[in-house]
Amino acid sequence: MNFVEHFPVLIVGLSMFLAYTMLLAGYLNRRLPFYMSLAMNSFFLIISLFILNHVLTVGPIRYWQGGWRPPWGIEYVVDAMNAYLLVIVISMVILGLIYSRGNVRYEIEERKHTTFYTLVQLMAAGLYGITITGDLFNMFIWLEIASLTAYALIAVAGGRALRPAYNYVIMGSIGACFYIFGVCWIYSVTGTLNMADMRLLLPLVYDNKAVQMAFAMMVVGVMIKAYIFPLHLWQPDVYTYAPSTISSMMASVHVKVMFYILIRMVFSVFTLDFIKHFIGLDMLICWVAAIAILAGSIWAIKQRNLKRMLAYSSVSQMGYILLGLGLSPLSPWGLVGVVAHILNHAIGKGCLFMSAGAFAQQEGVRDIRKFEGLGKKMPYASAAFTIAALSMIGIPPTAGFASKLFLILASLDASQYPFVAILLLSGLLNLVYFWRVIDQIYFVKSDGTENPAKAKEKGKSLPLSMTAPMLILAALCIIMGIIWLTDVPLPLINHILSNLRMGVTI
Repeated sequence: MNFVEHFPVLIVGLSMFLAYTMLLAGYLNRRLPFYMSLAMNSFFLIISLFILNHVLTVGPIRYWQGGWRPPWGIEYVVDAMNAYLLVIVISMVILGLIYSRGNVRYEIEERKHTTFYTLVQLMAAGLYGITITGDLFNMFIWLEIASLTAYALIAVAGGRALRPAYNYVIMGSIGACFYIFGVCWIYSVTGTLNMADMRLLLPLVYDNKAVQMAFAMMVVGVMIKAYIFPLHLWQPDVYTYAPSTISSMMASVHVKVMFYILIRMVFSVFTLDFIKHFIGLDMLICWVAAIAILAGSIWAIKQRNLKRMLAYSSVSQMGYILLGLGLSPLSPWGLVGVVAHILNHAIGKGCLFMSAGAFAQQEGVRDIRKFEGLGKKMPYASAAFTIAALSMIGIPPTAGFASKLFLILASLDASQYPFVAILLLSGLLNLVYFWRVIDQIYFVKSDGTENPAKAKEKGKSLPLSMTAPMLILAALCIIMGIIWLTDVPLPLINHILSNLRMGVTI
């Protein structure tokens, strides 16, 4: 076995070991957990790039836990899709950790810092595990590790975050129950938990009621976890009151990994043949997505709290990914839009939540109506927010423009013209709620009064550890927008289409 093929299990194994080591090290020095986590995740990023290169040049990686051959043993499988996602997740975790260095001291008591970084590393381990596993039950284990730590990370700041965290526990547990019940139903029919094995067996039993029930339950469970409309009601409060570092991580990568589960269910377990087998199922997914895109944008327009506005914006943005998923049986451009928007939304929304945290920390403002003059007071954070907002709107040459372009191409290719209109309308709605913020930041003059909420940070500039990640993500919004429109991503896209057995290339 090539040594690179051991890297996936090394990432999840060391992540779990590191988390417990960090907890012990924190008793010696509270600064150690941060540096340990940053160093190890940086190492993970390097080896994840080796994994991606191996997948693109050699082929998918299959690792049998303990040497047990699947379907009896647990198998880790890394193809182009999850190798790509793994690089995104690790990169955003690293940027989130750097940002937290200046932000956590403001939002979380110092005595909780060791616990905080331990939980962040455990959540990261859960996300890595979900990304690389090829076993449905093992995916559930990693799903719960990622979810349980997320609950705690939301509540760690205390105060107003406790109630949203509790609501998330309830809804997340319901979602987990739906998922595991679905796994039980499908296991009762196929007798296997291995995704590849299940893929071979399911076409014979598509009309089995237990299989159909399993699909419905697993999809509903994942929709709750990924706050897909209309099962998103827990999400706005969570994103509003969670520490800014955690809001950024959850919006950029946590939800993408939850959505990745749905992608695996559709492409690697049930397959597109299952979707096509039931007439209208693909259109049902598309129309749910379309309603989510419009409803999330309309709710965002009504908000005054910036983080709450960004939370509803994320509900809308998840609709884009769901729309691409629904269009995939009709056009390969649908999956291209999904692949592009997973990255584009991660960098854009991660930057926006980091900027929102910077505004709250430095100037003590969360209400959009009080953002006047921020363009001069906080030029770097304001510029980063503006670039990321333009990406979310879909202004060329930003990354968000590429996402919408691919989805419009998918809609045209599938002759689904109403979705073209919905995508264009959503861009206008995005412009409405983001422009309100940009207008306040740059074009409304400050009255010169001091905000009492900023008293404890008065005289201090924003730490470089917070500024640097925002600027990196803002730059990526432009760089990736240009790259997506060149031939550079084609090898990756075609490998993903091939690995998911779409049978086409772009």
